[in-house]
Amino acid sequence: MDVGVDLSFYPLQAEFLAPIRALIERLNAEKRVRVVTNSMSTQLYGEYDEVMQILARELRGALGASHRSVVVLKLVGPLEG
Repeated sequence: MDVGVDLSFYPLQAEFLAPIRALIERLNAEKRVRVVTNSMSTQLYGEYDEVMQILARELRGALGASHRSVVVLKLVGPLEG
């Protein structure tokens, strides 16, 4: 089943842009999903298990690297039919 996830990452620190950009770069390196970024959020589109696997790995790293962060996720699925 294909899904879409809308992700917003808010590192609660003075230097917030670097962690956001690093997360987006890592997501863009993933070839198993389609990634679309705009000024408010990043969307991932792909097969449910792959999207969730990527999110689990990348959010663990992003949250662990920041002092404190907020992540907002919206999940849409299934995308077909």
